[in-house]
Amino acid sequence: MPKIKTNRAAAKRFRKTGSGKIVYNKSFASHLLTKKTTKRKRSLRKGRIVDKTNAKAIKLLLPNG
Repeated sequence: MPKIKTNRAAAKRFRKTGSGKIVYNKSFASHLLTKKTTKRKRSLRKGRIVDKTNAKAIKLLLPNG
């Protein structure tokens, strides 16, 4: 049997926590920041935990970590 390949696009966007949950960063935080409020930019810095309805699909894309 061949090895299972990791989906590289998903590997760049998601990572696992120590407890096994999946974390991602919000989009829209890289440019055109002058028109966004300070509160909005501050909330974009925080990592978010993937909802359990989507977590199973993402775990299939990341078989090795």
